[in-house]
Amino acid sequence: MTRLWDKGAPLDERVLSYTAGEDYALDERLVPYDVRASIAHAEMLRDQKLLSDADLEAIRAGLTALADEHARGLWRIELEDEDGQTALERRLSERIGAAGGRVHLGRSRNDQVLTALRLYLRDAVEQLVEGALAVAEALDRLGGRERDTVLPGYTHMQQAMPSSVPLWAGGFAAEVRDDAQGLRQVGRRAGRNPLGSAAGYGTPGLPLDRESTRRKLGFAAVQEPVTAAQLSRGKAEAELLFQVALLMQDLGRLAADVLLFYTREFGFLQLPEAFTTGSSIMPQKRNPDVFELIRGRSATAQACLTEALAICAKLPSGYQRDLQLLKFPLFRSIDIAQQTLALLPAALDAVKFRPQRIELDPAIHAAEDAYRLVVSEGIPFREAYRRVAAKLKGEGQ
Repeated sequence: MTRLWDKGAPLDERVLSYTAGEDYALDERLVPYDVRASIAHAEMLRDQKLLSDADLEAIRAGLTALADEHARGLWRIELEDEDGQTALERRLSERIGAAGGRVHLGRSRNDQVLTALRLYLRDAVEQLVEGALAVAEALDRLGGRERDTVLPGYTHMQQAMPSSVPLWAGGFAAEVRDDAQGLRQVGRRAGRNPLGSAAGYGTPGLPLDRESTRRKLGFAAVQEPVTAAQLSRGKAEAELLFQVALLMQDLGRLAADVLLFYTREFGFLQLPEAFTTGSSIMPQKRNPDVFELIRGRSATAQACLTEALAICAKLPSGYQRDLQLLKFPLFRSIDIAQQTLALLPAALDAVKFRPQRIELDPAIHAAEDAYRLVVSEGIPFREAYRRVAAKLKGEGQ
């Protein structure tokens, strides 16, 4: 197979296998975005008199058909293609002839893949935000169902002050909504149009209209200067991964509480069989695997962020093949977060608390008692604190 950059010399198949790695398979999710960007680029070339109307129509129809066929599973990117960009252009040229070779004028795979990635990131962010808000709403529902259920509030793993299920669930709901807001902020970096920056140094001699492709693709701004496009690689990705790590950390802490409350020693809540698994050896066991894996996968999200940051650290300017490796941690983290968010609302809707099992330490109102003394007698808080402490000590609490 002839690749876009082939110049006649044979390529050692071990080199292709190593350099393409899993990248060609990861590119599957970018195909519809690459098609969209390619059509916008072709329309701009026509408007700039660099492409004929007939060629544009052939390119648009060919790419649209290829995207539809790919969505229906009629073709997939192959290792021999090396990447999704090559796969599309090769198939397009086979279908429409010479016009397929004209679509690449004024761009490189470097700005092509970056454009597709940013279009994908915008959709991924919206899906993650929607999923996070669904979890927050499920927590609100849980608090509403258990509005009268009291809980001990813990500090240092000791009962400290009175709480409730609405207060507990509401705290997590507020933080998950804050995580959703953080995810939206990724749009600042992902909203810059890199198309037309080519290999990072522009297209001397070609009258490209990058503002045109910005409008067609819905980017907020054109990325300037052209040398900034490749220097920006990994930043929007890392920002998204950071926000996902924070979200997964909150979900992991929520899961840790559920797991603690589910233990026989606590027994604060129960989970239905649909969201627990059985033991292979102990007939009585139901295991809260879902929440255990949510807790564990927060570590995976953090690892993906660390990997992405490390890939870009200390790279020189311009495009480097290392940047290809960003896709794996990026996609893995997004997938883990989306899967978790898709499952968690239903799991939370199935949680039921057991008020009869929840016992509060009688001393849990000590801080409230001290506040009451301050208000009723006007004494300093520290004096009230000492009085309450002495009373509790005398009572052997």
